[in-house]
Amino acid sequence: MSNSCFDPGADDGAANPAFDLLADPFRRRLLAAAVLTIGGGVLGTLGVPLPSLAASAGRAAGALHGFTGIPVSTSDSVTVPAGFSARLLYAWGDPVSDGPRARADAGDDAASQMLQAGMHHDGMHFFPFIENGKASSTHGLLCINHEYTDDGLLHPGGMQGWSAEKVAKSKAAHGISVIEVRQENGAWQVVRPSALARRITADTACRISGPARGHPAMCTTSDRRGERVLGTVNNCAMGVTPWGTYLSCEENFNGYFSGPPAPAGRPRGRGRWNRARAGG
Repeated sequence: MSNSCFDPGADDGAANPAFDLLADPFRRRLLAAAVLTIGGGVLGTLGVPLPSLAASAGRAAGALHGFTGIPVSTSDSVTVPAGFSARLLYAWGDPVSDGPRARADAGDDAASQMLQAGMHHDGMHFFPFIENGKASSTHGLLCINHEYTDDGLLHPGGMQGWSAEKVAKSKAAHGISVIEVRQENGAWQVVRPSALARRITADTACRISGPARGHPAMCTTSDRRGERVLGTVNNCAMGVTPWGTYLSCEENFNGYFSGPPAPAGRPRGRGRWNRARAGG
């Protein structure tokens, strides 16, 4: 990207670099090749086949917890082995804290969705509270990614009558949830209300920190100082930093807006958010 400000309001075909061009997969292929070389090449030359290494690790850790296998099933339900149980904790449309629960007809607006669980949970991590000087195993915060939306279910009428209002709700169903959870009588539950619960959506203002703060590549026409961005989308996978913060990872960001024709062999942005914004 050049050092000039990126203009998110420019029409397709303007001087802005297309998202497709910013998402060059070369680096991913290079890193994948490096991992394969390290995993299969270096360990292989040491005479340690990867399957043997995994088996040795399993043996060192002791026997796995025994359970009876379950038969193959086509039922639309969660099936667990005998002696185990599964319980719903936090589903799309559940209130994060004291907000409204989603309507059965999907008639909630974007403002309501911003107070509810987003769609398609992905990576998650439990951050325990410190109680009596020790990390609690029964009370803390759960951070959860909301990777993408199924717009056929998210809106009345699905994709028909696509509008700016539907785009706003789709944005509100992306991002991250931070909810307070507690185990009581052997069962986990969401603590409501909670002053610590919150949603981060595709429109949430985020402060840029670290070496990227103020860099020319972070400059836009909305923030020429390069210190602020809006939201996060398509959050797939996550991690925890050594200093105890949640790290959420975006992918396929170029799929949310259409751009100029992509180079041969490269997919073009498939999103529809920009069409509603442009009145279509």
